[in-house]
Amino acid sequence: MTTPLNASASSIILPSRRRLLRSVGALGLSAVAGVGASQVLAAGKLRPIKLAWNANAVCLAPVPVAITRGIFEKNGLDVELINYTGSTDQLLESIATSKADAGLGMIHRWIKPLESGFDVKLVSSSHGGCTRLVGYGPAGVTSLQKLKGKTIAVSDLNSPGKNFFSVLFTKAGIDPEKDVTWRQFPGDLLGVAVEKGEAHAIADGDPNLFVIERKTKGLIELATNLSGEYADKTCCVLGVSGKLAREDRATAAALARSINEASDFVASNPNEAAKIYSPYSKVSVDDLRTVLGTLTHKHHPSGVALKKEIEFFARDFKLVGVLKPTTDPVRFAEFVHADVLS
Repeated sequence: MTTPLNASASSIILPSRRRLLRSVGALGLSAVAGVGASQVLAAGKLRPIKLAWNANAVCLAPVPVAITRGIFEKNGLDVELINYTGSTDQLLESIATSKADAGLGMIHRWIKPLESGFDVKLVSSSHGGCTRLVGYGPAGVTSLQKLKGKTIAVSDLNSPGKNFFSVLFTKAGIDPEKDVTWRQFPGDLLGVAVEKGEAHAIADGDPNLFVIERKTKGLIELATNLSGEYADKTCCVLGVSGKLAREDRATAAALARSINEASDFVASNPNEAAKIYSPYSKVSVDDLRTVLGTLTHKHHPSGVALKKEIEFFARDFKLVGVLKPTTDPVRFAEFVHADVLS
């Protein structure tokens, strides 16, 4: 059964695990049987875990995949999903205070709040990709350099797109504060904004941007968070409460293993993963499958590899002033990371 994270957070009650299994029909049920449901039931009492995620993010398809295929249960977990749509600060506070045990989210959103000292440890990851920048051809925006003097539409002025592409611009010699203007619009109106000339480019995530591209002619992809040196970098990470990482490492490891296994399944079976995820989305299964095919779900570092990537992003965010000048990226990565799998 699912419940809201807390009264002040913006959250949506999701279907229970049984209802979700029914919603995906024979596909999900046969998949669970494939991992040996009888063995799971015989394994003993499952450890209850509250896992926060954003059900609107197709890139987090490993979460429903892990449920419908019995991956969580196989690893000894009884996972209760909480669809969290509040601010990242509220989410991390809820994990830090054990109102939720763990959460999945974009490292580009988490880096700055984690600097504040929330007792949340990053233990694994899910994939790379899902953030893109497109220019509007009729406005002459066909490359990064042609963005100078232009306006970029975003759905949130603290969005992963704004944070990430600010770094990319800086490295390309474009001042993200002086050379471009960031303007916020409702997510479903980003395409309308460029058509009306109120913006000249869009930075957003999929599947929303994918749908906008279908409706808006003249959009040209300029960069993604898999461009250049970011091709082998992660995007969405798994964080657990510091208490869980310290006092119940086995459970934290079981959760990390589950997300890793489910992510591998998504990478190898994007069509089936799209079907499993589809009850959470209004986007067609074919479109969901296309989006999943652009992501790197085979890349989900943990341990030393994840700590190195956290340090890399901390340096990036310090470069553009998102992190404090006094923040040491190496010490930051040491503080927010926990190796539960080695």
